[in-house]
Amino acid sequence: MEILKLENVSYRYKDAPKDKYVFKNINFKFEQGKMYSIKGKSGSGKTTLLSLITGLEKCSEGKVLYDGKDLKKMNLDRYRNTDIGIVFQSYNLLPRFTAIENIILSMDVSKVKIKNKKQEALKLMKSVGLSEEHANRRILKLSGGEQQRIAIARSLSYNPKIIIADEPTGNLDKETEGEILKIFEHLAKDENKCIIIVTHSQSVCDASDYVYELGK
Repeated sequence: MEILKLENVSYRYKDAPKDKYVFKNINFKFEQGKMYSIKGKSGSGKTTLLSLITGLEKCSEGKVLYDGKDLKKMNLDRYRNTDIGIVFQSYNLLPRFTAIENIILSMDVSKVKIKNKKQEALKLMKSVGLSEEHANRRILKLSGGEQQRIAIARSLSYNPKIIIADEPTGNLDKETEGEILKIFEHLAKDENKCIIIVTHSQSVCDASDYVYELGK
């Protein structure tokens, strides 16, 4: 089922010449239950495209549609807090807090009603391969792979339909990259999530159902 669509999307910086675009007339479709990779050379606009999909930027031309609705006409705070989860290369976890506190804080921000947040957070940790003993560890006491698993669990804390990941394996070794990819594959195939990954990794592209390339 199609959940996200880019219709003739173009983007240029406000102070750029009128004919100078980062990219022009992008038409991408994304379905639930599928994993997508977006690749391209540096400067091709991958991060900008993610900013458009997450509603942090507005396209210069065209439309970004979520579930058939134009993002420009939606409540973007609600969209980002309930419908779309984001995973970063640098994890973006709060080091002052423990693993489980990072996940629970995300639940609080989203304002999704969850009866037992601690129990749900532990369940999410288990789903990404972490045991209860990791729950009370400070973030900086975890390995890079463990931090990324917590970041994925956090992004799932309000059960979004779409997970956006920006170079999620860029800081990881090949073995850990494979483990993280299996989590994303499970989320797509078994949890019916739409997974969109910006990447330079050929392994990520090979594991994806579809690969879109910017700046061909």
